[in-house]
Amino acid sequence: MPDKNKVTAQDVVIEKDKNKKEQIYNQYVKDMTPKHSAFANLCKAFFVGGLICTLGQGLLNLYKYWGAGEELAAGYTSLTLIFLAVLLTGLNIYPKLAKFAGAGSVVPITGFANSVAAPAVEYKKEGQVFGIGCKIFTIAGPVILYGIFFSWLLGVIYYILMELGVVK
Repeated sequence: MPDKNKVTAQDVVIEKDKNKKEQIYNQYVKDMTPKHSAFANLCKAFFVGGLICTLGQGLLNLYKYWGAGEELAAGYTSLTLIFLAVLLTGLNIYPKLAKFAGAGSVVPITGFANSVAAPAVEYKKEGQVFGIGCKIFTIAGPVILYGIFFSWLLGVIYYILMELGVVK
């Protein structure tokens, strides 16, 4: 009867080979994993996000200077920032900016415009209906859906509270 606890030379060779492969794999993973600096990423996000917000403030001031009221100037500013983000997405510039800046480019309204436009650009080869039409809201669709739903829900709650005399 063979002894199960007996270690053979073949077992030792297999174990050494296994350890060597594991070391090679671990070194490969270490070499291929991108090195990130949290502080550098934070600075880039802050800088780019700040530039986008500064551009927005500059546009707001410009539209006011041209005679638009506060509300109209704010609308034009949002519209201009959205247009610029979609244009830069179509020219493949915004994705490069987003890769560099991370959350600094994603948080402002321009990031939302990019998330709507990017799938349309990516799937345009599949045609107007099955490409652009079906894929344009893959990322932004849930945001729009839940935004509309909860706005409606809060409106109903507000109406009920008004009818009960809780809110005037």
